[in-house]
Amino acid sequence: MAIREIRVIPDPILRTPCDEITTITPAIRRLVQDLLDTVDDPGRAGLSANQIGVGLRAFSYNIEGKVGYVLNPVIEDKQGEQYGDEGCLSVPGLWYKTRRADYARVHGIDLDGKTVVLEGKGIMGRMLQHETDHLDGHIYLDRLEKSERRAAMRQLRGER
Repeated sequence: MAIREIRVIPDPILRTPCDEITTITPAIRRLVQDLLDTVDDPGRAGLSANQIGVGLRAFSYNIEGKVGYVLNPVIEDKQGEQYGDEGCLSVPGLWYKTRRADYARVHGIDLDGKTVVLEGKGIMGRMLQHETDHLDGHIYLDRLEKSERRAAMRQLRGER
């Protein structure tokens, strides 16, 4: 349908927990298509609905050539640990080492109301946690070590 503009911090929608999708309507179907169209670009791993200005629990992903989506995702398992560079379309130009579980599994539904389970390690595990955080009103900078977070915030303000 459309490639949508990405909201960037300090847009308040990025800090607002998203509402559960209770009914699959034509508007929800358009939202999913817009999420898929917008994430389908090289370098984009995931995109949550609030990043395009919609406060509903949905995200799309583009990992290793697989593009998909999930509605109402909930993390049901995390294991292990990874510590690596992470960035965000809503925090352009900043990459910081972020601690995440190595493996994550989420469950949600698709547009037919059927259960969807997404899981993975490495970049897939990181993306599942990152996008679910967005839907809960958090950005990856919230997960940084205190000194790193201060440095990131200074960089965002254009300070040295």
